[in-house]
Amino acid sequence: MTVSIDDLKKALQLWASGVTVVTTQSEQYGAQGMTATAFSSVSVDPPQILVCINDAADTGAGIQESGYFAVNILRSDQQDVSNQFAGGASQQQRFDNINWEAGITGAPILNDSLMSLECKVLEKVRAGTHWIIIAEVQDCLCRTGEPLLYYRGAYRNVAEL
Repeated sequence: MTVSIDDLKKALQLWASGVTVVTTQSEQYGAQGMTATAFSSVSVDPPQILVCINDAADTGAGIQESGYFAVNILRSDQQDVSNQFAGGASQQQRFDNINWEAGITGAPILNDSLMSLECKVLEKVRAGTHWIIIAEVQDCLCRTGEPLLYYRGAYRNVAEL
């Protein structure tokens, strides 16, 4: 017997996570991006991370074609960016009014994000409705600010204890 979908969603809402925009650029699809909270470090030696992307997300096709992507960690004042990349808009509209440039791998780097990691796909593992993409970090850019968090279905900010 497994847990129900509703019970799992309630439980996972208790996990506070950072908010990322995963971006890629490919010849066929151009610049693409999507909001994602399923991101984690895997290893520091070699430098590896993972992201989980829904099979239905069109950004996955661009990642598959290019073999590269960037993970952009959003700052606490970037809720609008998270919402813009969360879906509903075309890929072109998602990049409207966004300050970005192509990184060393060609993946879009959001210039106003807290941190950006450029990554090369190493492996894709199918898990239910998602792909777990394990990647090697090729470059990283760190900036100042506080991270945007997501907890219990709402955006949050870091608070001092």
